[in-house]
Amino acid sequence: QVQLVESGGGLVQPGGSLRLSCATSEIIVVFSAMGWYRQAPGKERELVARIMLGGSTNYADSVKGRFTISRDNDKNTVYLQMNSLKPEDAAVYYCHAVGRFSGYDYWGQGTQVTVSS
Repeated sequence: QVQLVESGGGLVQPGGSLRLSCATSEIIVVFSAMGWYRQAPGKERELVARIMLGGSTNYADSVKGRFTISRDNDKNTVYLQMNSLKPEDAAVYYCHAVGRFSGYDYWGQGTQVTVSS
């Protein structure tokens, strides 16, 4: 069974940085895409950043220039470096992956990011 395990969330002041990690139980090449979504209270879950198997990336407009998604194939881990954090970035961040052949959506359990002074 595929598992996605996030870590790295926490409390940070506005302007600060955090790095989220998502470790998978499978080698990354079994996924056609991996990414990060977030959901704030009372809001829908939204895509933050995604990296495709071929390495291309895309970001939500609200995080472009501040967040960077990357992966380490040897560690089967995807990262989200978040800089210049704003209060509106506060949310539960979920790791997401799409099965390369099944098309199935896999989700992590989520990690809380709080941005507050």
